[in-house]
Amino acid sequence: MNHPEKTPRSVSRRRFIAATGGTTALGLAGCLGANAPTDPDTLRVGTHQSYVDAVSTSAGDWIKQEFEARYDATLEWVVRENEINDFIQRRKQGADLGADAYVGLTPTDLVRADRELDDSLFEPFDTSKVPNSRDITDAYRFDPQNRVLPTGASYVCIVYDEGVVDEPKTLEDLTKEPWADGLLLANPQTTVTGLSFLLWTVKEYGPDGYLDYWDRLLDNGVRVLGSWNAAYDAYSNEEAPMVVSYSTDQVYAASSDADMSRHQIAFPNNQGYAYVSGTGRFATSQKDELVHQFANFMLDAATQQTVAVKNVGIPTVSDANLPEDMQQYAHVPENPLQYDYTTLRDNADDWRETLAERIAQK
Repeated sequence: MNHPEKTPRSVSRRRFIAATGGTTALGLAGCLGANAPTDPDTLRVGTHQSYVDAVSTSAGDWIKQEFEARYDATLEWVVRENEINDFIQRRKQGADLGADAYVGLTPTDLVRADRELDDSLFEPFDTSKVPNSRDITDAYRFDPQNRVLPTGASYVCIVYDEGVVDEPKTLEDLTKEPWADGLLLANPQTTVTGLSFLLWTVKEYGPDGYLDYWDRLLDNGVRVLGSWNAAYDAYSNEEAPMVVSYSTDQVYAASSDADMSRHQIAFPNNQGYAYVSGTGRFATSQKDELVHQFANFMLDAATQQTVAVKNVGIPTVSDANLPEDMQQYAHVPENPLQYDYTTLRDNADDWRETLAERIAQK
């Protein structure tokens, strides 16, 4: 699933699940600076680097061409080094955002923007102007105000090598001897993947019990790395038999004839934490009609299928599916987990910071 986590060249095939923070927009066709001129038929859309920088592994180029063909408009991608944080800072300073919408926004991105700004960075969509929004699967919705509409999904899970370890059937298994020193994890303090796993453990053990679980996990040798790419690269180099990653991992593995024994999917407790990202409407945009057309386009069933294939993700609308030959490789847990906006707003930072202190003490 394409989200704003950097991916090194050694795993560039997986840009849809790379680590937080982007790179500069130099060399990207269609990128604009903050003060670049525009016209009424140009829509400027912010996103993260991995969404647009490789035609073979990302959807950005196809989206641009298809949207322009359908709506007789120009789509310009806006990629900034600090990604959504750049837009938050510009809004805080009263500067020109240089964009009308943003693709790839996660629930925690939205919470951070709302927490840091007095004036909202995003404005609600008029869903009557986005008819395809009625097809959004309810489980993927995360903004009660409809400022951000879900347009991409996957699930955080355990990817493991069945030739080395047995499938961990529960989260507690990961704290036991047969799985000792076996798990790689991106830092929950700084990555989407790591934070999602943290939220999963809070869901399972509760706010009063998750730290005790992490003590057991750390004592059993979990290795916490600075980014998803570092964790997955270490897994690819067989430094450990398990990594916290995404439930669409087998999609690429199957298409590239990789050794499927090293791409097994585990949902401990029959659970997986939903990774959802969406398209948001910037409050300062003057392109009301184009923004709504773009959101509707992003939720169109044909668009959803194509983007899911290119980003190796899962459609967020009920009337779209992956192609039949790929469906068996895009796994969905029996019990999907996802915290609501209010819970994340009120608690996520405290949980993350408290865990960071605990990890630092080990």
